[in-house]
Amino acid sequence: MILRDLTLRPATRAELPAVLALLAGEDTVVDPASVTAAEAYERAFADIEADPRNEMLVLTDGELVLGCLQITYIPGLGRGGAERALVEAVRIRADRRGGGLGRELMERAAARARERGCALVQLTSGKPRTDAHRFYASLGYARSHEGFKLTL
Repeated sequence: MILRDLTLRPATRAELPAVLALLAGEDTVVDPASVTAAEAYERAFADIEADPRNEMLVLTDGELVLGCLQITYIPGLGRGGAERALVEAVRIRADRRGGGLGRELMERAAARARERGCALVQLTSGKPRTDAHRFYASLGYARSHEGFKLTL
């Protein structure tokens, strides 16, 4: 895979359909042109964009969105008052996996958190996503906690 201009940066509103396509296509490539951003997605994107503690980041090669993730910076009293970075919604285009893009995405996100002064990066991953779990472990992420969710 030849990469010309690999960049990690905040997503633009115009890229919202590409981000939604990545999130919709866990194992398939969804054409961003076929995605319409419902009002709830528009509101959520605007809220993320306006919040200095949130970033919806895209990994691009030129104009092509290859991956995405969201980082939320959480202040806390633990770890000497340092922020932690919570990573969610990690995706690489299904047809581009296996070539190092996921590693690049996660390493650049961790560097971004480190530059901000975060003491750690944390994430959760669904229990059935065993390939993702192996991937995160290969990056040095440790299974340190048991997570719980309450759907509201």
